[in-house]
Amino acid sequence: MHASVLRWVSETLTQSAVDGRRVLDVGSYDVNGSVRPLVEARHPAVYVGVDQTDGPGVDLVVSCADLVSTFGRATFDVVISTEMMEHVVDWRPCMAQMCDVLKPGGMLLVTTRSPGFPYHPFPIDTWRYTPDVMRRVVEAAGLVPWQLIPDPDPVSPGVFVRALKPLRWRAPWADVGVVDVFAGIEAQPVVAP
Repeated sequence: MHASVLRWVSETLTQSAVDGRRVLDVGSYDVNGSVRPLVEARHPAVYVGVDQTDGPGVDLVVSCADLVSTFGRATFDVVISTEMMEHVVDWRPCMAQMCDVLKPGGMLLVTTRSPGFPYHPFPIDTWRYTPDVMRRVVEAAGLVPWQLIPDPDPVSPGVFVRALKPLRWRAPWADVGVVDVFAGIEAQPVVAP
């Protein structure tokens, strides 16, 4: 986990944003650090870490494409995904599922890597996202971008996103499908060395 990610999450997820709330951490496998201690110190009512692989920091093995079938719609106040979006085969269903399990009025936090970040497969490395691409993703999902900044660490190009789910949110993919909602939004594919 990059020190800049830990700093940003610590500053962004205030006590009032977490205390007594339900928190889902998507991609929670602790490879080299985790935001879990930071979040748990703010006393969530529930903290669930999910990943597609069992291991440290993982409470349930769940693919990000299966969040709704596992937890139901609108069940978490805060959904966190740190350093996971670059490691999925298809980011579109993952983003849709994270939005679907988030309660109206809830907060989505995503950190991911940008072009220029080195290849780092665990288990795969597939995408890089610019701030502009992440803004388009968040807006296409019907969320309100609250904070969208490049990772301030110049040696670790990345994007930090904090978005809110409107109280009267309706899934944009309800009528046309996830692929159509995100059509024309292209993350940069990673080519293995």
